[in-house]
Amino acid sequence: MTQSSEKIADVYPTRTGGEFLLMPREDFVVHGTADDGPLDEPELEDFAANGYLTFDEFLSPAEVAELGDEFERMSCDPEILAQDSTIVEPSREEVRSIFGVHRTSEVFRDVAHDPRLVDRARQILGSDVYIHQSGANSKPGLTGDDVYWHSDFETWHAEDGMPRMRAVSFTISLSEFHSFNSPLMIMPGSHTTYVSCGDIVPTQEEKALLDMHGSGTPSPAALAQLADRHGIEVLEGVPGSAVLFDCNSMHGSGGNISPYPSSTLYFVYNSVENEPVEPFTGKPRRPEYLGARDFTPVP
Repeated sequence: MTQSSEKIADVYPTRTGGEFLLMPREDFVVHGTADDGPLDEPELEDFAANGYLTFDEFLSPAEVAELGDEFERMSCDPEILAQDSTIVEPSREEVRSIFGVHRTSEVFRDVAHDPRLVDRARQILGSDVYIHQSGANSKPGLTGDDVYWHSDFETWHAEDGMPRMRAVSFTISLSEFHSFNSPLMIMPGSHTTYVSCGDIVPTQEEKALLDMHGSGTPSPAALAQLADRHGIEVLEGVPGSAVLFDCNSMHGSGGNISPYPSSTLYFVYNSVENEPVEPFTGKPRRPEYLGARDFTPVP
C-alpha cells in the first residue's frame, strides 16, 4: 500500500513559492559494490563523482535497427498518435515523444527488461528496481526543439511523490549524435546539489509540454552557479551508445537546427525501496505513463 506523503519528511522541498535554493544532496549516490557487478570499482567511483557513465556501442547495429523500426511504426500508428501519452508537434504534425513505451510495445519492453540495463541499475541502487517511466524521443532536423536544463528528480519528487534520490535513467541513442544535432548535455557532479525551484507560470504554448515533462525550472542564477562549479559535457555518440545517469543530474539538450534528425530511447529505474507517495506539491498524481504506480520489480 502506498504511504501518504504526510508521513514522510520532505527533505527536498520545492515549488513552495519562495526563492530558488541550492541544497546539498541527502542521499547516497551508489548503494551497491563492485561485487554486485557488472560495473567495476573505477566505474562506480566515476558514477559517484560525476553522476553518469557512458557506454560506446552498448547495443548492436541490428538491435538499434529493430528499435528504430519500432519507433517509426509507433509514430505512424493512428491509435498511438491519438493517445495522451504521445506528444505531436502541432505545427509540423511530427511525433516528439511517446511515453510509456515499455507498456505498449513488446520490442521496447524486452529492452527495458534486458539484464544489460537492469543489472547496472540494480547495482547502482542496491536493490530490485521497477520502471518508473519510459519513452522514445525524436528531434527532426532543422526544427527540433530544445529541452531546458532540469533535474528529473525535482519533477519526480514534486509531481510523482518520489521520496529520495534513488533512481537512475538509461538513455540509448537510436541515431548518430554530434555536437550539432542536439546531443545530451550534462553538468558532471551536479547530482550532489539539489535545486529547489520556485513556482512558474507557463505560457499557453509551454503548458502542454510542461504538463508532460514537469514544470520545475531552475533559475538562471542557479544554473550559472552549477555550470561554473561543474562545467558542461556534451555527450556525442554512435547509434547504440548509452548513458546511465543519476536522477538528480542537471541535464538538457539544445534545439536541433542541423539537417540531421536525432532520436533516443530511455528507461527510468527506481528502487523498490523508494516507492513514490502522494505528490509533495499536494497536486493530483500524474498519469501512470509518466509516473508509474505499479512497483512490481523487473524480473
